[in-house]
Amino acid sequence: MPAASKVKAVIVDDQMTMRTLVRTGLQQIGITEIRDFGGAGEALQNLRTQPAHLVISDFNMPGIDGLEFLRQVRADPVLKNTAFLLLTGRADKELVQRAAQYGVNNYVVKPFTVAGLKQKLEQVFGPLT
Repeated sequence: MPAASKVKAVIVDDQMTMRTLVRTGLQQIGITEIRDFGGAGEALQNLRTQPAHLVISDFNMPGIDGLEFLRQVRADPVLKNTAFLLLTGRADKELVQRAAQYGVNNYVVKPFTVAGLKQKLEQVFGPLT
């Protein structure tokens, strides 16, 4: 999927500030069709009716955390092939391994740069134009 403008993205983070930062970064890359949610439960319901190409989810959220959200996305027949990036403040080996076991496509460590976010996305989608 080479055209960033064709990517439909969903951001899930319990902090509005972080959702805004990710949204701004995606827009700078050229991704403009973006929905965001403060929790995984709400996002999962929305994704089932309006699928996306990409989910960027925080790891540390109340209720359903990012790993459980990833597990639920991968278990859903409609959503299982959705690209999933885990956004985390901790890049410890255990978390990365657990995310890989659940099928994460990539992860982004906070704080991040737009160039770093684009690089992580291109590792999943190929070059974005």
